Amino acid sequence: MPTVLVAEDEPAIAEAVVQRLRSEGFDARSVGDGLQAVELCRQLRPDLVVLDLMLPGLDGLEVCRRIQAERRVPVVMLTARDDETDLVVGLSVGADDYVTKPFSPRELVARIRAVLRRVADAASGTVVRHNGLELDHATRRVRRAGAEVHLTPIEFDLVAHLMARPGTVFSRDRLLADVWGYADGTGPRTVDSHIRAVRRKLGNDVVRTVHGIGYALGLDGGSQDA
Repeated sequence: MPTVLVAEDEPAIAEAVVQRLRSEGFDARSVGDGLQAVELCRQLRPDLVVLDLMLPGLDGLEVCRRIQAERRVPVVMLTARDDETDLVVGLSVGADDYVTKPFSPRELVARIRAVLRRVADAASGTVVRHNGLELDHATRRVRRAGAEVHLTPIEFDLVAHLMARPGTVFSRDRLLADVWGYADGTGPRTVDSHIRAVRRKLGNDVVRTVHGIGYALGLDGGSQDA
């Protein structure tokens, strides 16, 4: 039974999420304060954290930084803000996905299952190289031109998916279905935010935009497995 810690200071939202998770077979706990979230995460060692961006005590970004510094744990952020900068920062400090309020508990559970599935399927033991870009699936390490670059888990999965089929152009909905594990029409901005983060870390040439269609691997050359 996967354990999920819900860090949310609005009691009605926290209760609805916890009850939905429990009905779906999760061991769910809730906490309403940032400092308490860090401490409870240390004690419970949950399989995933649902983390509100606006928490008293410590905000969600700082909570995410602290828990990721101690142990890599998947994080789904909740935000009422329609601010792209906040979302990009959240992804950069280790969040795997985000859900914008208002949301349905059913949608959130789908996101949680998708994140946990990606984590469980992460290590395949394969190193993939593509014209100076190298992904090691066993260690989840990425190198560009020999230099190691830190990617969040979802960024790694996104790049790996593009590298697996370098000649293919993927729509946003297709990427949501293939990489995130869902396609409900609510997440195109999720894809765009992650693409921007990948370009910022690995270079603008890594992913190319095919206008009116979607995204594809942007590096020239072939790929090989080692």
